[in-house]
Amino acid sequence: MDEIQPLLGRIDEPRPTSANPLVDFDPNGDPDNPLEWPKAYKRGVVFLLALLSFTVTFTCIGIVPVAERIIFDLEGRESKSASILLVTVWELGEACGPLLIAPLSEIYGRYPTFNVANIIFIFGIVLTASSPTTGLLVFSRFLTGVAVASNVLNPAIIGDIFPSESRGSGMSLIMLAPLLGGAVGPAISGLIAESLGWRKILWMSAILAIVCEVLFFTLLRETYKVSILKHRATRLRKENQDESIKCPYESDEAASALYWSALRTSIKRPIVVMLDSSVLQILAFYGGLMFTLYYVLATTLPGILMEIYGFSPAQTGLSFMTFSLGATFGILLSNSFVDRIYIKLGKSYGGGTAIPEYRLPFMIMGAVLMPLVVALYGWGPDAHWPVHLLLIIVAFLGVVLLMTSIALTSYVVDAFGIYSASAMTIVLIARCLGGTLLPLAIPPLTSALGLGYGFMFLGAICLVLIPLPVAVMRYGRRLRQHSVYTKDVI
Repeated sequence: MDEIQPLLGRIDEPRPTSANPLVDFDPNGDPDNPLEWPKAYKRGVVFLLALLSFTVTFTCIGIVPVAERIIFDLEGRESKSASILLVTVWELGEACGPLLIAPLSEIYGRYPTFNVANIIFIFGIVLTASSPTTGLLVFSRFLTGVAVASNVLNPAIIGDIFPSESRGSGMSLIMLAPLLGGAVGPAISGLIAESLGWRKILWMSAILAIVCEVLFFTLLRETYKVSILKHRATRLRKENQDESIKCPYESDEAASALYWSALRTSIKRPIVVMLDSSVLQILAFYGGLMFTLYYVLATTLPGILMEIYGFSPAQTGLSFMTFSLGATFGILLSNSFVDRIYIKLGKSYGGGTAIPEYRLPFMIMGAVLMPLVVALYGWGPDAHWPVHLLLIIVAFLGVVLLMTSIALTSYVVDAFGIYSASAMTIVLIARCLGGTLLPLAIPPLTSALGLGYGFMFLGAICLVLIPLPVAVMRYGRRLRQHSVYTKDVI
């Protein structure tokens, strides 16, 4: 490509007049409209998002198989609770970060927010790799979790650049990368820890994060239409010397408001959106609890494999690939059917118009399968089943979790539109708080009941909660009309 030709050209928009002061995308075609960007560029954006997701998961999960060894190296003694906290404190950080990341992205746009968060993320990894004490290591892991922007902004960016009927495929693709990171991270960390030491794993993560930030800074464009239109309106006001020119998302009060006031309002927005939406409350609770089971797996599987089956750290790390293989299959299923079901249900029951609730059949299917899979995960090692049967169960857990997660994420993006980042923040907070706290409850639970009955108890909880996604599928459209953030989505 000729370097003087931009990948996405500027638009020669009609200049607003006093009779038509609102600046918006040209309905006849607008190169600045993210929905109309070239497919090749959109695929490039998805690749960037996927690469960062891979790096984030690689960094988060890479130390899981060697967490106990890290604590022993730093403290000179074993501590089960400290090793679990080392893994789960990341999730506590991810619960805090979106409260700032999401509103900042809705004020300043996705591009600047992503780049600043990535820089903090890199700093957190470097601090972790050089930490001399357990306390500093735990804090740096928390800080790194705070700076993870991909979880909340990746789905929002997919919603920015893809129309609703194509979002399922985009969601599936960006969820494949973290699964690869979740497989490669433990596999590599187990091998490296035995030969070069655990700090080398984190320095590898830092290098990957730096590469990602260079690519984000140089290649990513702003995708949030509110920011794009506000910048266009600002430019046109200067060019025309006409202060009446505004975009649909501006007002006189907003234009004159101080940034700190706008930021304060936006920081509160995720909570306001949640309190205003019963659908979001239900799905955040359910989705958060379901995804927490991954962290239960991540903190219990190493102990099960090493203590019951006699695996080495390297073998334990490689075993995590079974979860990623199952999750990959779940992504392929979702990629093949989520959009098809969405469109087909729209034609059959919506008169050609699909609604967000038509994203949920896969979530309901996952909800039905989850209790059985969770119970079997505990009964397998408790009954000393062959290890390959346990790993098959782990793979099925990956399938079910991804079926549930992709459907939920697609629903939130469709239902909440320009407020999807704030809505996803609530989902992430629920998931992260559960991912921090629930794994800490598993050791006393399994000590009291045993692995088999302990995980059967968790399976029973999953069974009791099946009606929640069913209720949203059945009544969600009606419930959404009671929220100012979703009532216009029919």
